[in-house]
Amino acid sequence: MIVAAHQPHYMPWLGYLDKLAKADLFVVMDDLQFEAQNFQNRQRVRLPSAASWLTVPVEHGAQTDRILDKRIEPSSNPRQDWRYRHWTTLETNYRRAAHWSRYADELRATYEREWTSLVELDLHMLELARRWLDIRTPIVLASQLQLAGTKTDRLVDMCRRVGARCYLTGSGGSQSYLDVEKLGRAGIGVIWQAFEHPVYAQRYERGFDSHLGFVDLVLNHGLESRALLMPSSHPARLAA
Repeated sequence: MIVAAHQPHYMPWLGYLDKLAKADLFVVMDDLQFEAQNFQNRQRVRLPSAASWLTVPVEHGAQTDRILDKRIEPSSNPRQDWRYRHWTTLETNYRRAAHWSRYADELRATYEREWTSLVELDLHMLELARRWLDIRTPIVLASQLQLAGTKTDRLVDMCRRVGARCYLTGSGGSQSYLDVEKLGRAGIGVIWQAFEHPVYAQRYERGFDSHLGFVDLVLNHGLESRALLMPSSHPARLAA
């Protein structure tokens, strides 16, 4: 079995979903430390002049706060509430997208709902992405596994607990800490994700914006979105 893992993201980008789709099981690392200025509480969408951030405000806490501990900051002014601003931004910029009508009701319901837990919001967004792109990989939360150790030791423990013989990893920051030899000695193979971002038709006549939230692809291409995403990713490659 191939397992992959990543921290929860708000409105995840296509590379995140590509890794999810390639795995037999995906572990959401909700018990890792929250990282400010990362993607756990923000993502970009396309506006007429440039891509722009949508950020979910979170309450200030200790530097050691885990993602699952983070609470969304409430607002006393409805028109300044992050839900109103995110929904208004999406509606204004995507309501003329080809497939807006197919997904608008579920998006609106998301932003009409009261959210207090950041990880619950992120998991809801991930479920929308899985359903809209027909990604059927099962998901488990790291907090439910009670993992031991850090870095590679933690990954070894994760693979053993879920019965995985192969770990699928991204080609980004994990290269700096992943000990492939240690995983090999534990009987766990490593696959490096090789992802090529698809280029597709977007709203507004200007250059292509990559690494946006998945809604940009889905609202523009509807049921064709899965076919646009999946063939564009290179086969995963085994680590040497």
